[in-house]
Amino acid sequence: MSNPIADPLVEGVDSDASSALVRIAATAEGVVEVVLNRPERKNAFDAALIAALHEAFLTLHGSEHVRVVFIRGAGETFCAGADLDWMRAAADYSEAENRDDAMQMAKMFKALWDIPALTVAAVEGGAYGGGAGLAAACDLAIATQDAKFSFSEVRLGLVAATISPYVVAAIGPRQARALFATGRVFDAAHAERIGLVTEVVEDRNAMADACERIAGQIMVCAPGAVAASKALVNDVAGREIDHGLMEDTAKRIARARVGDEGQEGVRAFLEKRKPSWAQ
Repeated sequence: MSNPIADPLVEGVDSDASSALVRIAATAEGVVEVVLNRPERKNAFDAALIAALHEAFLTLHGSEHVRVVFIRGAGETFCAGADLDWMRAAADYSEAENRDDAMQMAKMFKALWDIPALTVAAVEGGAYGGGAGLAAACDLAIATQDAKFSFSEVRLGLVAATISPYVVAAIGPRQARALFATGRVFDAAHAERIGLVTEVVEDRNAMADACERIAGQIMVCAPGAVAASKALVNDVAGREIDHGLMEDTAKRIARARVGDEGQEGVRAFLEKRKPSWAQ
């Protein structure tokens, strides 16, 4: 995004979560930008960046005023994956220490996945390893046409373990097997074909336009309904369509119809006016 958000943080977003490693800014309307801020290391993950992202994502769970969250990298690269110095240190860890270290990354990705608002990865440059995992864990991912992706862990004798639930959910098991097993680099067009990316744009200016369009689209959607829709997909995916599932979905729509947003939304439609959340 070429025009960083400069307004104060919205109510409920903890300013302490913004740091030298992760910048958070937001508009009063609830458009939030989370920026990985290690451009000199191509925004590669280390323990400190993972902890800062975890804190930032958890902060975004608690604010009903957050409507959409854009995630991007400072500089020319979205995220280059694991920092070399971090990997070098981990090579000397015991298995238990490595497990604890990896669990911090797993918690960070889960915190991103659980954000109630719409999440959008804005990928420029490269998204490798965990960087591609960030794109998979977001609800939408936009990439410039020159962006590159790779799950290159196998080339180091490793596996894309902590990001695998989100990647498999995004692109399916067969594509995941092929990309995890080969570690090959692929472009934005291929990422869009397999579902890792939802939209490809020409350049940085087009990225800013796409993010502005998405922010505008989400403002007409009820915040609670957005969160409930995300939870619905998570709970329905892969389940057998039986009486239990039908009963569950019937209860969800019934609860929405009698809820504050459902009542306001239907009344606004019938009265030919904007609902309260779209003012």
